[in-house]
Amino acid sequence: MNLEVTSVSVGGFGANLRPRGGRLPRRERRVQLLKSALEVFVAQGYHAAAMDDIAERAGVSKPVLYQHFPGKLELYLALLDASCDTIIDNCRAALDATDDNKLRVEAAVAAFYSYVAEETGAFRLVFESDLTSEPAVREHVERVTTECADLIGHVIADDTGLPTDMARLLAVSLVGMAQVSARYWLTETAGIPRESAAALVAGLAWRGIAGYPLSDEIG
Repeated sequence: MNLEVTSVSVGGFGANLRPRGGRLPRRERRVQLLKSALEVFVAQGYHAAAMDDIAERAGVSKPVLYQHFPGKLELYLALLDASCDTIIDNCRAALDATDDNKLRVEAAVAAFYSYVAEETGAFRLVFESDLTSEPAVREHVERVTTECADLIGHVIADDTGLPTDMARLLAVSLVGMAQVSARYWLTETAGIPRESAAALVAGLAWRGIAGYPLSDEIG
C-alpha cells in the first residue's frame, strides 16, 4: 500500500501561467510574482536578492511588484507562509490516510522527503533560511515543527498511552529526524532512491516509537 504524500508546488506557484506581459487579474499576477520571487530567493538567498531582480524575473515594473507587496520582507514571509502550509498539510494528509500507525509513520516521513525533492527548492526557505534572526521568519519556521509535532503527538499519545508532553517530545524528534535526514539525502546520498531513503528512516522511527506500546498487542 503506497501512502506517500506528494507535495504540491508551494501555493500553486508551479502552475502554468499566462505569458509575461499584458494585464493579468490581481490573483494571477500575485501567483506570478510569488513564483518569480521563489526562484530568486532560492537561488540567491534573502540578503542577496533584490526587488529589482524579482520584478525583472516576473517581467513587470517595480511599482507593479510594490502594489502587491510593500517590501522584500513581506514578500518573503508570504512565500514562507505558503511553504509552511504545504509541509503541514502534507503531514496531516499522511496521518489521515490510514489508521495503521506504522503506515502513518512511513507516510509522514515520506511527505518530508517528497517536499525536499520538489524542483522549486522551496524547502530552503523553511529549513535553510538566511534570515532566521528575523523574529517573524523564525516564528514561521518554528510553526512547521510545532504544528507537525502536534499532529503526530496526538497519534503517539493515543497509541502508547504516554502523557501528552512525552508524546510531543517523541513527535518533535520524529519531525526533526524526517526533515534533517531528507535534506542530507538530497545533498549527500544521491545514489539512494528517495522511496528507499524515506523507508529506511521511517523504519528507524517506527522501531523507536513501537517500543512504547499501549499494550503487548502493539509493536
